[in-house]
Amino acid sequence: MLTVHHWSDRRGGLTELARVARRVVIVTWDPACRDLFWLTSEYLPEIIELDLTRFPTREEFSRALGPIEVRTLPVPHDCLDGFLGAFWRRPEAYLDPDVRWAMSGFSQLPSGRVDAGLARLADDLRSGRWEERFGSLREQDSADLGYRLVIAEPGRPK
Repeated sequence: MLTVHHWSDRRGGLTELARVARRVVIVTWDPACRDLFWLTSEYLPEIIELDLTRFPTREEFSRALGPIEVRTLPVPHDCLDGFLGAFWRRPEAYLDPDVRWAMSGFSQLPSGRVDAGLARLADDLRSGRWEERFGSLREQDSADLGYRLVIAEPGRPK
């Protein structure tokens, strides 16, 4: 899940998927959705800067796979997976290094940048500012943070 942005030869990997698979289903994040998540838009925009060049656009997927279907993949409020958006309704979780350890956005940034963003988050949680700005999220069952399913059937006649 969410691996394409780590491939050293993304174009070659997508081309190979199109060559060998009848149906391709990829979980990804859409760079066009860069402002949907409070954590990255308000506290750690450096993660977005890192990810904008690493995640393929819809156009890139289409060039490699042919016609694609893109479906929104909402993140449930009680998601337990360790990807970046999993704790969108539980902001306190991002302050825990055990929660962050497997999130590449955190591990690939200089620790000073991460520490500064997390310090602002901790301050906003203590002061109630986070709750004022984003507390309504705690009532949602799921959120669209830009995660998408990209589906293609490369062997199918166009």
